[in-house]
Formats: sequence, structure tokens, C-alpha cells
Amino acid sequence: MKVRNTLVVAFFVFFAAGAFALPGATPAYVQTGKLPVAEHYPGGQDSLVAHLQRSIQYPALAKRNRTMGTCIVGFTLTDEGAITNVKILKEVGGGLGQEAVRVVKLLKFKAPGYSQQYSVPVNFKL
Repeated sequence: MKVRNTLVVAFFVFFAAGAFALPGATPAYVQTGKLPVAEHYPGGQDSLVAHLQRSIQYPALAKRNRTMGTCIVGFTLTDEGAITNVKILKEVGGGLGQEAVRVVKLLKFKAPGYSQQYSVPVNFKL
């Protein structure tokens, strides 16, 4: 009985410590509430988020299954303001990831003068 209790406690401590092992892995926009890429978008963050929400066409499969959540799309913003290397970093399912990529590809940024990798959360809510 003692051995089992010790193993259960050790198991809990092991996984609890692992949950807090990567504090730097949280994206900057989650910590601050600001999207770093928004400084290169005409109108700022509010305009960026409004454009994303306006452009979303909810996929039929996701609507039928009532799939909601946040997809995260990563991309490289070139020094001319073009978007390249677009990829889904987090997908909810039901075609929402592909829709998030489509909407992000529609964004037009001002030329920052340097190339940088960014990620943007795209919220889907019915």
C-alpha cells in the first residue's frame, strides 16, 4: 500500500513539474494581449482583428459539427510586406485551419524593412 501511494505521488509530482517547465513557450500575444505583427498592419491591431473576423467564411463541416476555437497560423513577413511560408501551427478541425490560412493570406501589411516570423490567432465562434 505504501509503495503504491509513493508511486502515485511521484507520478503526480513528475507531471505537475512538467506542466510548469516551459514558461517561455507562451506566445507574446497571450502574455501581453498585443499582436506584434499588428504594428505593420494599417490601422493597428483592432483593424487587423476586424479584417480577420469580416473575412471568415465558416466551413460547412465545422458549422454542422458546431466546431469552435482558435487556430494559430504562422508565417514569414518579408521586408517588402509580403506573406510567405504560411503554415498551420494549431488547428481545431473541421476545415477551420485551412480557412484561417486563407484569411491570413488576404492580409496586406506595410513594408517593415526586415523579414520576421509571426503567428496570428484566428478565432472561430458560431
